[in-house]
Amino acid sequence: MNMNFLNFRNAVAVAIVAMISLTSCGDGGASSDKKTDSTASSGNSEENTLIGAGSSFDNPLFSKLFSEYNKANGLRVNYQSVGSGAGISQLTNKTVDFGASDAPMNGKQDSALSAPVLHIPVTAGAVALSYNLADVKDTLKLTPSVLAEIFLGKITKWDDAKITSINKGVKLPSTTIVIAHRSDGSGTTNIFTTYLSKVSEEWSSKVGKGSSVNWPVGLGGKGTEGVAGMIKQTPGAIGYIELAYAIQNNMAYAKVQNKAGNFIAPSIASVTAAANITIPPDSKVSLTNTDAADGYPISGFSWVLIYKEQKYGDRSLEKATKLLKLLSWVIHDGQQYGAALTYAPLSPAAVTTGDAILKSATYDGKAILQ
Repeated sequence: MNMNFLNFRNAVAVAIVAMISLTSCGDGGASSDKKTDSTASSGNSEENTLIGAGSSFDNPLFSKLFSEYNKANGLRVNYQSVGSGAGISQLTNKTVDFGASDAPMNGKQDSALSAPVLHIPVTAGAVALSYNLADVKDTLKLTPSVLAEIFLGKITKWDDAKITSINKGVKLPSTTIVIAHRSDGSGTTNIFTTYLSKVSEEWSSKVGKGSSVNWPVGLGGKGTEGVAGMIKQTPGAIGYIELAYAIQNNMAYAKVQNKAGNFIAPSIASVTAAANITIPPDSKVSLTNTDAADGYPISGFSWVLIYKEQKYGDRSLEKATKLLKLLSWVIHDGQQYGAALTYAPLSPAAVTTGDAILKSATYDGKAILQ
């Protein structure tokens, strides 16, 4: 009886070992397939994860969008808020599935590419001029000329006559103005310096526009988060940040006089007004210094950047399709989540342009989206 029991127990043990070995072989086969089969199963974690990098301007919005998309579709998106310049570099090196930038790629960046890149507009937002003055909240007004002189280092005190003359009734301190700006390559910087170049000949000739410039004065912070942190910690500071950061961190921000002479606060409505323009087929357009009477003058589109031809390296058709479907959702259903974070929804014209651009993306020469 005992011998029979031992034989039975041994037989079970052998069967279990055989099952484990069989399962292990199956896993090994799946692992091997992942490296060679471009149509790996959607259950494959690598195929079901997209990696993006770039704009910190977009980060609050992307955090919400990618979370909602994951809930509905199970796709994971790992987005790195490293600044537009770094995002473009990572896309150029093909270490991410997509980049994000608040400025279109320039000629120098284009020349570094191995293949054409598409710009898909995903949102429009405001670059707010946030400041740290204890007794002055959301009442500060700035004109284009005053703003340029502040960032040129020509106006150095908050009670300068050029500032007080446009802020009658507001008690401004004699505190020294401290400039906070981005230290990294930034699309937000491009929006702001493009604006200053349009409204100030001196700024245009001495500093110019771009994702990275030689600042006349000020302290640099990495990312919008870094600049926002510097403003909050430094009495008398002023800097440019994405509006969502100012609101989320309860930071004051100025009204800026637009081309029509109106002092406009950054908001969804004023950005929408600025973005109500004709969108070119490649979507590369600036919204700064808008002609709209109710438009905020330091507004801009933000773009997701992808390679037009998605078959490169070991990318699969499945992964390319998931990326394109995600971006299509972002410019359609995803737009509903922007308002709560103070991002303006894309105009119908921008959505139409975005759809056409997405449909031009290919895999092995064939359109991915029909």
